[in-house]
Amino acid sequence: MAREALLSHLRIPEEQVHPLRSLDVVLPETFDLVLLGLGPDGHTASLYPGHDDELAEPGPLVHVPEPGLPPPHPRLSFSLAYLSAQPLAAFLVAGAEKREALARVLAGNESLPAARVRAREMFVLADEAAFPQPK
Repeated sequence: MAREALLSHLRIPEEQVHPLRSLDVVLPETFDLVLLGLGPDGHTASLYPGHDDELAEPGPLVHVPEPGLPPPHPRLSFSLAYLSAQPLAAFLVAGAEKREALARVLAGNESLPAARVRAREMFVLADEAAFPQPK
């Protein structure tokens, strides 16, 4: 999907594309930017609240046998440890259904995996619907 929707439209050298097809994929130590989404439950990168084994994985990749949201197929993802070792991570967040989760992430609620990403620099790009409203 990523190749069809994004990569095929850009001039990115093939050696800079790293499909996750197994836990044996060799990854660079860092990426220039890791772009992340945010789920309404506070998940990111297929790392879901309450999945403590996956959240504690120390290696760069993690197998997620039972994701918390559909589609229900097993996934491979970057681990929290690997995401946190990156120089730059950005969350793209859209939609009112993500507003509460984004507020909790910004407040540092570490029960949400997205709030536990600790890249050196982090940015949140949110549309108006997702942006937490002042109280």
